[in-house]
Amino acid sequence: MTEWLDDEQQQLWQDLLTVVIGLPALLDRQLQRDESISNFEYSVLARLSMTETHTMRLSDLAAQTTSTLPRLSKLMVRFEQHGWVTRFPDPGNGRYTLARLTASGLEKVVECAPAHVERVRQLVFDPLSAAQQRALAAALARIAGPVREQLDGH
Repeated sequence: MTEWLDDEQQQLWQDLLTVVIGLPALLDRQLQRDESISNFEYSVLARLSMTETHTMRLSDLAAQTTSTLPRLSKLMVRFEQHGWVTRFPDPGNGRYTLARLTASGLEKVVECAPAHVERVRQLVFDPLSAAQQRALAAALARIAGPVREQLDGH
């Protein structure tokens, strides 16, 4: 028999759904308005910018952005048209394709980042005390670990 959520759990679940669904939508609005890119597009550029060589395998980039390879490949075509990325075979294993952020792509990330970070602060960090941020981090880490494992295992 199914054990239903109690009232407190149901409220927590509904609040989590609001954040999980609403937060990306609000970040999309800000990025679309200010930079004409989506939160997903910014996330891809930002992930590339955070690597030492600004380069990643497309399969790893897709996994880290919870995207499919076909969706990411379409995005890479647009990014190449903008001059933000280049793609090339992985010299260590030709079965993989690498994406590298160009200087122009890095400029786009640097241009987008201040307003995006400010919006993230407003929506996620400003409403919480330092102690609440630490508690949220600990709680989310307990949930995110098994979710990542299951996503990685498909």
